[in-house]
This record gives sequence, structure tokens and C-alpha cells, in this order.
Amino acid sequence: MAAGWEPRPSADAGAHGDGGAEWRPALDVPPPGRQRRWTVLLRWLLLLPQFIVVALLTFVAFFVTIAGWFSALVLGRLPDPIASFLGSVLAYQTRVSASAALLVDRYPPFSFDAPDYPVRIELRATPLNRLAVLFRLILMIPAAIVSSLAQSGWFAVSWVFWLIGIVLGRLPEPVFGATAAVVRYRMRLAAYATMLTPVYPKGLLGDAPDAAAQPAYSATRPLRLGTGAQVLVWLFLLLGLAGHLTSGTIDYDDTGDDRPGAAAGRVAG
Repeated sequence: MAAGWEPRPSADAGAHGDGGAEWRPALDVPPPGRQRRWTVLLRWLLLLPQFIVVALLTFVAFFVTIAGWFSALVLGRLPDPIASFLGSVLAYQTRVSASAALLVDRYPPFSFDAPDYPVRIELRATPLNRLAVLFRLILMIPAAIVSSLAQSGWFAVSWVFWLIGIVLGRLPEPVFGATAAVVRYRMRLAAYATMLTPVYPKGLLGDAPDAAAQPAYSATRPLRLGTGAQVLVWLFLLLGLAGHLTSGTIDYDDTGDDRPGAAAGRVAG
């Protein structure tokens, strides 16, 4: 199921860029296209109702994930109803995040089921290591710090991307690629935190050469980042680090955003 949770391993488990290796949650976004300038101008204002829905879903998902944590310790996997709900919440959050980050122009629907929406994620049911589940909050700290820095840095320069979107009516390829990398990394961290995947978050600088060599399924699968996009990602990290050092502490709020029932995060405004 490309928009949520697939209860059984897919018959094409080797397709779409995983090459038979460990499966990482995938993000599908269409190539950067024209956007209506007035929607870019008012994007975050238009998304305010969605941010409220995401906050409510995050609150509920937090408690569902606690139940899932205990279940995963006993069963070595998430029960299908819990996994389906958390996967649907993550898909919803990711659609809002992508819209807020100007990756797509189309307004996200107020629905878990959005098969026609251009932004989709793919999750696959995989057995979980009970020891990794037990120490999940500790294990995710390094990735949560990286995600926090990247999102903080993106947020610091987002006004520049907003102005570019208004002037050009679209995002340039390097900006689109770097932004998509941050959104995908946040999504993968959320999936790991909520035990929807046993695979540690990777790919902030794009996919590895072997994965990038696979046929393109979407503009972000595989995610091929050029030099300009990778420079922007490093800039996000440096700006995020500078901001945290200036404030005198590293903010772990992103761990809270991406812990059980991750919210849209800073990328979603």
C-alpha cells in the first residue's frame, strides 16, 4: 500500500529501488512543476486547518504508539490495526509537510485515504528486533538530532524559497531536491520512532549510487541530489547547528515531533 501500511511483504519487494536490500520507507513526489503564485503566497495560512488536524492526530498517535511498543516487545512486530493507523497518520502528516514545504501545489485532502494525491509514502511490514524496540528512544537520538538540525536550517531560509516560489511560480531543482531530502528524512525518522520500520533513517544527502541507478519511480524514488542540492542540505545542517549553539542548547523537540505519532515538524510550519 503506497499510502500507508502493507500487512504482508510485497511481491515486488525488490522493485522501486531497494534492490533486494533492507527496505526503507519510500517517499513519492512528482517532479517540480508550476505552482499558483497566490497559493504559494498564502500557503501556510491555507494550511492552518491541516496543522490543527495533524496536532490532534499526533496526540492520538502518541498513545497508540505506546500500546504498539508493548505489543512489539511481545510479538516482535506491530499488530496490523496499530500499524495501519500509525501508517495512515504518517502518510497524512507527510502530505501536509510536502505541501507546506512547497513541494506540491495541490491542497492535501482531509482524509487518510488519498490515492490520487501526488505525495505518497510506502511502508512494508517487517519483523522488529525486540532489543531495538526496547531501546528505540535511545537509538533514535542521533537521527533525531540530525533531523532537528536539518529542519531548523531549512526553516531559517524557507522565506527565501517562499520568495523564489512567488517570483518563479515553481521551485528550482536544487531547492526541490534538498527540501524533499529533509521531508523524506523526517518521515523515515517518524517511521522508525513509531516502529513502522526497523531500518535506521538514512539518505539525507540522497540515495546511494546503487539505489540511484535504479529506474525512476518518481522524482524522489530514487532521490538523486545534484551538487547544488547537497550543498543546500549541508547549509541546512550548518544553519541549524548555528541556531542551536546561539540559543545555548540543542533542541530535542524534533524527537518529540517524530516520536510516537510524529507531527508535521518544522518543515510543515
